[in-house]
Parts: sequence; C-alpha cells; structure tokens
Amino acid sequence: MPTSKATTTLQTYTIDNLNCADCAAKIQHRLSQEPGLETAVLNFATGTITLDPRYLEQAEAIIHSIEPGTRIVREETSVRRASLLAEHRKQIIGLVVATLLFATGIVLPPGIAKYVAFITAYLLVGHEVISAAFRNIRQGNAMDENFLMTIATFGAIAIGELPEAVGVMLFFNVGELFQSLAVNRSRRSIQALLNLRPETATLLVNGQPQVVAPSAVNPGSLILVKPGERIPLDGVIKSGTSFLDTSALTGESVPRRVEPGDQALSGMVNTTGVLTIEVTRPFAESTVSRILALVENATGRKAQAEKFITKFARYYTPVVVALAAALAIIPPLVIPGASWNSWFYRALTLLVISCPCALVVSVPLTYFAGIGSASRQGVLVKGAQYLEALTSVKTVVFDKTGTLSQGVFRVVEIQPAPGFSAEEVLRLAAQAEVHSAHPIATSIREAFGGEIALDEIAEYEEIAGQGVRAVINNQTILAGNATLLVNAGVELTAPNGAGTVVHLAINRHYAGYLRIADELRADAAALISGLNKLGVRKTVMLTGDDHSVAGEVAERLGISEVHANLLPEDKLSKLEQIIAAHAGGGKTKVAYVGDGINDAPAISRADVGIAMGGLGADAAIEAADVVLMEAQPSKVLNAIATAQRTRQIVIQNVVLALGIKTAFILLGVVGIANMWMAVFADAGVALLAVLNATRALKAAKLPNIGL
Repeated sequence: MPTSKATTTLQTYTIDNLNCADCAAKIQHRLSQEPGLETAVLNFATGTITLDPRYLEQAEAIIHSIEPGTRIVREETSVRRASLLAEHRKQIIGLVVATLLFATGIVLPPGIAKYVAFITAYLLVGHEVISAAFRNIRQGNAMDENFLMTIATFGAIAIGELPEAVGVMLFFNVGELFQSLAVNRSRRSIQALLNLRPETATLLVNGQPQVVAPSAVNPGSLILVKPGERIPLDGVIKSGTSFLDTSALTGESVPRRVEPGDQALSGMVNTTGVLTIEVTRPFAESTVSRILALVENATGRKAQAEKFITKFARYYTPVVVALAAALAIIPPLVIPGASWNSWFYRALTLLVISCPCALVVSVPLTYFAGIGSASRQGVLVKGAQYLEALTSVKTVVFDKTGTLSQGVFRVVEIQPAPGFSAEEVLRLAAQAEVHSAHPIATSIREAFGGEIALDEIAEYEEIAGQGVRAVINNQTILAGNATLLVNAGVELTAPNGAGTVVHLAINRHYAGYLRIADELRADAAALISGLNKLGVRKTVMLTGDDHSVAGEVAERLGISEVHANLLPEDKLSKLEQIIAAHAGGGKTKVAYVGDGINDAPAISRADVGIAMGGLGADAAIEAADVVLMEAQPSKVLNAIATAQRTRQIVIQNVVLALGIKTAFILLGVVGIANMWMAVFADAGVALLAVLNATRALKAAKLPNIGL
C-alpha cells in the first residue's frame, strides 16, 4: 500500500549563515542517511535546502549539530536580510575588539597583562573554531579547517609563539568574514539574474482591481498588467496592445509586439500599453516558476569537476596532516643539530596552508554562476554536469523542420498532369489532407483557403512517413511522397528543384504535384559558422525530407553531413550510429538539437539533448538537458560558449588554489613561509577564488559571425 510520503510536495527553504562548503557537504551526507530525508537536497550555491516539510525540524537539528549558528528560515525575505546584517555586525565587532587587544598585547612589556591581552583576543576570535573542532572530533569528522587551525594555534602557543597564534586566528576569521561576504554577494548576484517572480498580481473581480498574491489567482481569472509591470502568470491577452520585454526569459533584447489572442508568459515585462490577460496556468505551473525551479535545482546535478574536488578534499586534508606530523618528527631525528621547535613550527605552518576551502567553495559557485548567466541569455541548463558536457561537444546533430527551418510551409508551385487542372489538384489534396496535423498538410489547406466538404470523404488513412490515403466521392486519392505512389503502382516522374513535393494520384492515375517550401531561420547559417569557431568538428542534419531538399539546405548552411528520407523512428537509430562513430571513447560528446516534441526520443538519447523553442513547451522541458527559450538555433552558441567560459574559470581556480598552496607548502617546509603568509595561502586564496567565480555571471563572448 503506497504511503502518503510519495505524494508529499517538497519545499525549498533558505539556510542562514551557511558559508562553509565543506560543512554543507557533511550536512548533505548526514541527511542522505536519515529516514525521511533521503531525498533532501542542500544547495550550497544558493544557500537553500529542499525537503519534505514534515522532516523540517529533524533536518534543522542535523544542520545545527554540524554547523551551529545556521538556521532554516521560515520568515519573509526582509526578515532574513535583517538577520544576516545583524550576524555580520556582531562578527565585525568581535574582530575589532580582538584586534585592539592584539595590538595592546604587542606594545605591552612582558608580563601578565601582555599574556592576558593575547589570551583574551585569542579566545574572542577562536572560541567558535575551537568548539567546532572538538565537536567534529566527537562526531568523527575531525579533518576540517577548524581542526587544522586549532592544532596549529595550540602548537604555536605550546612553543611560545603566542602573538602568532593570536594573529593567525585573527586573520583567519577576517578571511572567513570576507569569504562569507563574497559568497553572499555571489548568491545575491545569481538570484538577481533569476529575480523574475513577481510578488503580486492585480486580479480583476467584477471589473474592479484587487492586488493579491500570484498563487491566489486561478486559471480562467482576468488580471491587469500596467506598463512597467512584470507579468505574474501565464495567459492569453484578452484586450490591449503592447510591447513585451522578453529578455529575462529569452535573452532577446528587441521587445515583442502583442495584441489580443497572443500568449503572454510570466516573467515578461509589459513596456507600453495596459493589458488584460486571462490566466491559463496556476502560479506553481507558470513558466517563470518552472524556470526558477530548474535553475535553482540545477546544481543538485554535479559536474565531474565538483565530484572530483569533493573526493580530493576528503583525502587531501588527512594526507597533509600526516605530512605535517612527519615534518615535525622526522627531520629532528635524522638531521644533526635540527631544532624541534623550528621543525614543529614549519609543520604548524603547513597545517594552516593546507585547508582546501578555495576549491570546495569556488567550484560549485562557478558552475552555478555559469548556469545563472546562461538563463539570462535564454538558455536553461538543467545541471552542472550538462554545462560541463557542453564543453566536450564536438558533433552537433540537428533536426531540420522547426529547428534549422521555420517549420512554416507554403505552397510555391502546383503542377497538374495532363487532363487535370491546378484548382482540382489543390482541392483534392486539401480534402485528402483535411485530418492531418502535419505542417505540410496545414500549408496545403491554407493554400486552398475554401470550405472543405467533409461529407464527401468516406475513408481516411495516414501512412507513416509517406502520406495519406482517402476515398473522396468514391475516388481513391493518394497524397504524399514518391514512395507512396510507387508502392501503389502509380507511374510518375520526379520533378527537379528544391522543396518538398506532394504527389497526387486519383484511382492510381497520376494527377500532378504540389511543391512546398520551408524557409530557413535567419540565424541558421551563422550558427553553423559559429559552431566551427567554437571547436565543433562535425555538424549533421537528420530529416524526413528527400535527398534533394536536404542536400540543398545542407549546402546553403555549410552542414558537413546529411541523412534524408528518415522516418521518425529512423532518427533515433541514425543518431545511435553517429554517437558510436563520433563519441571518441567517451571523451567527446554528441549533442542533438530538435524542436522538443517529435524529436523527444533523440533528445533523450544524445549526450546533450537540446530542445529549441521550449518556452512553455512541456515536452521540451521534460526531455531535454538544455532548453533554448527562443526559437533561435544560434542560442546553441550561447550555451556552448557559456559552458567553455565556466570551465575556464573552474580550471583557473583549481590552478590558482593548488599552485599557490603548493608554493607556500614548499616555502613552509624549507622554513621561508611563516604563519602570517600561511593565512594568505588559506583565506586569501579562498577569497580570490570566490571573487573569480563571480566572473562566470557575465555573458560569454560569442564568435564573430555577424549575429
């Protein structure tokens, strides 16, 4: 019997004062082991936790046991901001008092007053670090920065270096404060990119406006949106004309003109006229809510680099502690005249240097900033691993209709066979295609334009990948490609020229053909050129069109490989072959770009599935790893360029952190680096790495292709 737990809605809460990435990893590990909290996800980059609200207090107890001072916030945003400011104010006051005591201790002559000043300053700035170290030891999690700083400063006091012990703990806390401020600044910057969700909606009740929460508005209600306001819910415009700023959702800078009957999506900004909109979706299912949920939860899917850093930190700290112990003990035993104090001091310096905070904090922040930047450009990336996978894409496979082309067909030529008229060919083709939802069938009916006599149609059958068969006024009509007619024994001559050809046969007599053209998207050619400049080695097009049409399109766009005359199920098998041929042993990736509906199987199978024109399209959002919010194939360039830039920043931070720490470790081993320098190698490098991570918030530079 299923339990109610399976149907419980998860909720997301903010966690105040969680600025330690290592602590966040420990909390996540503990939560995953607790019954009821197995599905809880702690997102350090956003400072949030998503869980079943029934287990909120249990989660809060676990979080507080690992990182005292943190709390799960239930109040409004304004209250949370006040508490954060108050917490930083208290920390700053403590640091100022400790600094004054430290300076006093330095200038005082040797004696009890000097000792009291130093010890008081040490306890003031170090009591939380020391208590955290002992608490973690009791819980079996000793190897963290609190343990390293406690052992290092205790050791400094033991060898009579009291000023350095105080100074190291003081500057460590200063570094932690700046790191905390930098992390919070990064979070605010990321959240500002995603600040699309309106807080109120103007509901029309009996024609009178009432300001309510968007969640209180039901589908079918009318809302009023004035100029300058952000649309709070998805809907259809009932009255008014205006221009909508869609840049927050799609990255498109040119406002879009709308009028009654047009769709209006939450998150767009009304710039000119007053609009009355009929709501079509509840707030929880609105476009902006789904976008925010996707982006905010994206870092729950970690990139390989993040997983490596987590494992690296787990083994790195114990190894450094072992090396420090060896450095303190072995040289005095084997080097004649070596001083125990000198080598012990070097070991303590090594402990201070060794904290892996810079990597543990900056790498997830960088990926989340990259995801936030992509979303601002109209590209939704569902996880850090997909952002990382985009950097390895060397083959991009495209669907044609609706992706590289506009998917808007029109009849450009009607050629009747002898004995038939163009009007008769068009009328019969429109009747035969009356029940088909295919874009080509729609274009034929639009070209006919008249009333279609449904009572004349006795039978109707769609033949997948070929066309339709219908019985109209006791005549058997075939409308479709050449294969359909050849299989029926109809003789025909294939016409020359580009475009999709629909042949018509009446009672197995060839009646003529219609040529249908589909215009290419304006940025399709620039996309292929840009992909080549971003390092993509091969572009492939898969289409159900015949070879002449597909070849002409591929030549115009510069696509290197094309496969035509494919049935819907053939696309998946062809993609499998391409992946096997071009995957490069897993080192390179194959991306598939489609319109997110009929291409869903291929989108799901590709290493990176990209759905285009997914604004409000459920199929696209569900099937794809990356969703382009606008029907612009060139957005693929934004996705890949953002991924490459994010990867570069991650590598920069890894090289920065490991390079500086390695250099200082070597300097510490030979006795050049002291504890003051070690503090910079720890807190200073972490701060630099976090600040560098925020660069991923900026849009990546695209190749010069004339877009």
